[in-house]
Amino acid sequence: MDYRIVIIESEEGFAVSCPALRGCHSQGATREEAIENIQIAIREWLEAEKTEAQTFTVTEETVRV
Repeated sequence: MDYRIVIIESEEGFAVSCPALRGCHSQGATREEAIENIQIAIREWLEAEKTEAQTFTVTEETVRV
């Protein structure tokens, strides 16, 4: 399954998150490392969801600031 990720580059490296999975974040020193790490985090998030026998409903909205 494909998931959209958001990558933020800073002086410290790369932060990455998966907006569809609340709380699913990771990081890496390089872009490639960050992507590998979020793939692991996504797999673990999905496994935890199965283990807990819960279904999480996540919605995204846009807010004006």
